[in-house]
Amino acid sequence: MKTVIGFENSLEELLSGRGLGLDTTPEWVSRSAEAIFGERMDIVPYVQRIIDGVKSEGDNFLRSVTHQIEDIPLQQIEVDKESLGNAYERIHKDLRLSLEVSASRVKEFQEKCLPQNWEDRDSGYAVNFVPVESAAAYVPGGTARYPSTVLMTAVPAKVAGVGRFSIACPGSREDGLPPDSVLAAAYIAKVDKVYSLGGAQAIAALAYGTESVVKSDVICGPGNIFVTVAKKLVYGDVGIDGLYGPTETVILADETANPTLCAADLLAQAEHDPLAKPVLITTSETLAREIKSQLSTRVLNLDRIDIAKASLNNQGVIAIVDSIEDAIELSNSFAPEHLSISVRNATSIVPEIRNAGMVFLGEYSHEVLGDYGVGPSHVMPTAGTAKFNSGLGIHTFIKNIPVVNISIESALEMTPHASIIAREEGLTGHAEAAEIRQELL
Repeated sequence: MKTVIGFENSLEELLSGRGLGLDTTPEWVSRSAEAIFGERMDIVPYVQRIIDGVKSEGDNFLRSVTHQIEDIPLQQIEVDKESLGNAYERIHKDLRLSLEVSASRVKEFQEKCLPQNWEDRDSGYAVNFVPVESAAAYVPGGTARYPSTVLMTAVPAKVAGVGRFSIACPGSREDGLPPDSVLAAAYIAKVDKVYSLGGAQAIAALAYGTESVVKSDVICGPGNIFVTVAKKLVYGDVGIDGLYGPTETVILADETANPTLCAADLLAQAEHDPLAKPVLITTSETLAREIKSQLSTRVLNLDRIDIAKASLNNQGVIAIVDSIEDAIELSNSFAPEHLSISVRNATSIVPEIRNAGMVFLGEYSHEVLGDYGVGPSHVMPTAGTAKFNSGLGIHTFIKNIPVVNISIESALEMTPHASIIAREEGLTGHAEAAEIRQELL
């Protein structure tokens, strides 16, 4: 991990290149576009071509493009309910129990977050909270299996009252189906429809529907660059929860932190993806040296050693600053997906945290528990979007509808003000619609 000394140097390092990076196109993406469509393209027109193909050709395009891009024979787009139940029975009983415990905790947390309709009859105001009718989640495949993401998206949606919830997850080359653990999680979470679809074509199918895929009102969940660009392009036709880049964790620590636990948490982040960003912000040079030493030995024990090493070497940062105040300001500027606070009197600095997807306090409320079901969803804002976005939750699937039912007296009291503002804006029809009500009395 790269070590940086001082607040200004650390700020420059952490904010350099910060963002989703959707304005650049990797070379492999251009080569893929040429192989599929016969011409080199940047990522946005490439994904738009896929979306247009799904809209115009439906299932036929889904099958052809999935076979071309992923080399997967897409024989069964929708996974039947029997397959979900069979997968639930096939997985190991320990995994089955762990998924059920996780689902239960997520459900409990989300139920506590449910908003209540309110009404003030004296003032004539009310707000009704109404769930969307349908929603869907993208569950990544590829280098890992993510049954946890099924629970972290489906359970909040069900608690919110969504009528139909679907997931899309890439199938395997062997049988074209998502992993058993993903199907079992869908069974536990009572997912209504499961589709063996990946990439931009999955997002397009969920957004616009095909012969086999039912259109959704909201699409949520993380994914690769194709999924992220596709979500951005379909936004407006459907709602989306947010745009997600590689995962990231900031550990904010002082001299009281346990270096072994800090190193373990940084490695847990690093093994996700070569682009995952593990960051330590500390006031202690001694702690920084100890953690760096631990990382170099502990990484050798990981199954995904090459991925973790790439993340640590290319994305990892150790920022050493003079004070906890500087550390907090640096973290707020970076706006991490996960923020683990391991300092003396950790709870006292929580009110100063303005930008973070989720905050973990102390050495035992650690980020891995957040990944696997301590309560909140693990789908969190990345790439600095925690400055304006929140993690996925029941609010992702709920609209608030204000209701106005004021008295005649209140309406007449407001009328001259509405009329004056309307005439300033040149909207005389607005003004007259307000004034005519005075004339009728």
